Amino acid sequence: MEYKWYDEGIFYHIYPLGLTSAPKQNAYDKVEHRLNDLDPWIDHIKALGCNGLYIGPLFESGSHGYDTTDYKKLDSRLGTNEDLKRFVALCHSKGIRVIFDGVFNHVGRDFFAFQDLKQHREGSRYRDWFCNVNFWNNNEYNDGFSYDNWGGYNLLVKLNQRNPEVQNYIREVIFYWVQEFDVDGLRLDAADVLDFGFMNMLRRTANEVKADFWLMGEVIHGEYSRWVNQEHLHCVTNYHLHKALYSGHNDHNYFEIAHTVKRIYDMDRSRPEGLKLYNFVDNHDVERIATKLRNKAHFVPVHILLYTLPGVPSLYYGSEFGIEGRKERGSDDSLRPALNLSEFKNAIRDNGFTSLIARLGQVRQRSMALSCGDYRQLLLTTRQYAFSRSLNGETVLVLVNNDDAPFRTRLGAEGEYVGVLTGQRVQAASGAVEVEVEGNSGEIFVPASLMIEGDYQPKKFVVPETKPAAGQEQAPGTVQAPEQAPVKMAESIPAGKSYEEMTVEELQKVIYEKMKQNGPVTDRMYQDIVNNVYHDSLVNWAKSFR
Repeated sequence: MEYKWYDEGIFYHIYPLGLTSAPKQNAYDKVEHRLNDLDPWIDHIKALGCNGLYIGPLFESGSHGYDTTDYKKLDSRLGTNEDLKRFVALCHSKGIRVIFDGVFNHVGRDFFAFQDLKQHREGSRYRDWFCNVNFWNNNEYNDGFSYDNWGGYNLLVKLNQRNPEVQNYIREVIFYWVQEFDVDGLRLDAADVLDFGFMNMLRRTANEVKADFWLMGEVIHGEYSRWVNQEHLHCVTNYHLHKALYSGHNDHNYFEIAHTVKRIYDMDRSRPEGLKLYNFVDNHDVERIATKLRNKAHFVPVHILLYTLPGVPSLYYGSEFGIEGRKERGSDDSLRPALNLSEFKNAIRDNGFTSLIARLGQVRQRSMALSCGDYRQLLLTTRQYAFSRSLNGETVLVLVNNDDAPFRTRLGAEGEYVGVLTGQRVQAASGAVEVEVEGNSGEIFVPASLMIEGDYQPKKFVVPETKPAAGQEQAPGTVQAPEQAPVKMAESIPAGKSYEEMTVEELQKVIYEKMKQNGPVTDRMYQDIVNNVYHDSLVNWAKSFR
């Protein structure tokens, strides 16, 4: 099988407007070269073992970056196009591929075509660039018309992705990004509500611009194989595993993780590694992993799984230092903080979180089996979980333990193995190796033949005490308010209605009933359904069931 660079990818994720402390609102009055401040991060990313960078949003916008106003101009709060061109070239010189945020579902109100619509109304040549423009309605901006948006926010004007002019414009944007900046791929924002014909156009465009141009989509719910296939995207975000990784540790329930892994793995049996998804434990939209874990020591087994389970691992900037970040009502600022890398100068040596991440990056790069090998479950209890990854005669064994006590067991294997975290060396006897892991920890056993003299010096990865990020202090006994109150789903499914015609509550009921046909619906699965109140997302989720 032919492998691409992204098959062996280990990604680092940066939200640049936050990391560089850019103003929350764009005054469009001057250029600040903040992107250049990220140069030192490139060597840091490399030292962690990452070979890919997902950075975005990058292009001119009015506020948080997802309200794009100019797709061909770096946000003036970050610098100029020359700054971005130089930055990508510097990443490439260090062996790091770069993907941008492709925000193609919606635009900001300052986007040229929307401004023309405001000015010329019914006479605008761009009126069909947007969805459901209605000149008999109005909105909070007093435009004298209404339109479809994303997530209920009229700040984000939904593009008509079925309009050939819109498709040609986005194609031109992608060609421009490759020619001007030499970008290696895109993370497609809100891919779960993108039109599938539009995504097919994106895939054809990707095949034209570069032989190994990568399309990764943001998809939260649904059967991921509907998006990941030869006609649409190469990969999507693995929100199912994201939830399982932290809740499976908080609840001492490795069955949740193993069940999630198997279900996703079985979605594509044409590849040894199954359906390959973009794995993460936190990002710019969800709370930091150090905040979500009740036992901070579980940072170790969580990240061992992130780097060894099938998929493409991704690390969100700052989490390698163990920083915390709690989601606040109406604001994601605490999830997207400004950081000064000089304050973490010796983190790989002195910080237990960071040294663990660097070691995991090192072993992931060394073993092709961890990137592209098959997956076989070897042991499963609520508190212990073991599996193997094998490719071309190379087998790696992984064992994690969420219990406070050490754990000892035998795993089926042949030959001699070395634990890359502890230096534990074991020899198979009678078709098995006897291994031991400490409490709230784990180990990756690689064939001794993969070792090079001086590699993987034993080190105890001590997880330090964590502190809340600035502004995240919380009084003892208080509970963070949910982002929004759950919706009560409908009691029955209406007959004769298409998914598009159903209400949010009715769609939730459809999804619930479809889930029940596939097996038990846990409380967490139920909450996932009722907490999703976005109509387009629910329609795509309902359609994704086979």
